[in-house]
Amino acid sequence: MTNTTDLGIRWPCKTRELHNHHFDSTIWNGFRFRPDDIVIGTYAKSGTTWTQQIVGQLIFAGAQDIEVPTISPWLDLRVPAKEVKLAAIEAQTHRRFMKTHLPVDALVFSPQAKYIYIGRDGRDVVWSMFNHHARANAAWYAALNDTPGLVGEPIAPPPDSIREYYHAWLDRDGHPFWPFWENIRSWWEVRHLPNVLLVHFADLKSDLPGQIRRIADFLAIPIDEARWPAILKHCSFAWMKSHARQAAPLGGVFWDGGAETFIHKGTNGRWRDVLTAEESAKYERLALRHLGPDCAQWLAKASEFPERRAAS
Repeated sequence: MTNTTDLGIRWPCKTRELHNHHFDSTIWNGFRFRPDDIVIGTYAKSGTTWTQQIVGQLIFAGAQDIEVPTISPWLDLRVPAKEVKLAAIEAQTHRRFMKTHLPVDALVFSPQAKYIYIGRDGRDVVWSMFNHHARANAAWYAALNDTPGLVGEPIAPPPDSIREYYHAWLDRDGHPFWPFWENIRSWWEVRHLPNVLLVHFADLKSDLPGQIRRIADFLAIPIDEARWPAILKHCSFAWMKSHARQAAPLGGVFWDGGAETFIHKGTNGRWRDVLTAEESAKYERLALRHLGPDCAQWLAKASEFPERRAAS
């Protein structure tokens, strides 16, 4: 469903709610947007924290002591309670930036806000997610499964085999987290909106300076060149890894090994050493079927970026 304005732009409208062990999408129904809000979206394990760090560094001009998880919440995570999160973010006086893992049609989409969506090859997502899930500790499971408001099945520990995890994730579309294909497709379909920017994890890896400037331009944040070295340093994966307590939620208390587990390798292609050619092709066939050739190619290769232009 869309809403058409007198500018001829068809803006997305919310059509459903999503609930599970992680999600409570109803929080967006009570969220009061400001004209300069920034929403950072991904499926998950696709560079969300990295992009939050980039945006935080741009807003605060390279300051070293910015604790991004504290000031940039995952809004649709169902813990803590939405009343707590809404009050905290309403009290912020700086330019606000928050993250979501929802598809577009489960969001309240604001024409005033800026949206940055990060894509990553699904095979790389699975490898990162397996580490995230396998290292989760009892406190993580208690927060998701034992707190009030759980809808649906609780989340259980993963199998020992990453290959088994990969096939379950493909066969059950994102199990045990949430559907993958609809998430990617929903954001791809709004890529032409003037307030949406698509970024790819692989391009953050290959050209971080260029991508930071691209994001700054999209957000209309002028860069003080005197602060550029600090911004670039603090956005590097190496710096984030060595300062992981500032980047991981609650300093990494939900994972064995702490924050350094949450900020893990940040590398792509690890699946190539594990999956057979046929197992890898299984993903590629599904990507083509669910996403279409253009989106599937973008997600897999990130060699070209779709131009941003207003939809007519």
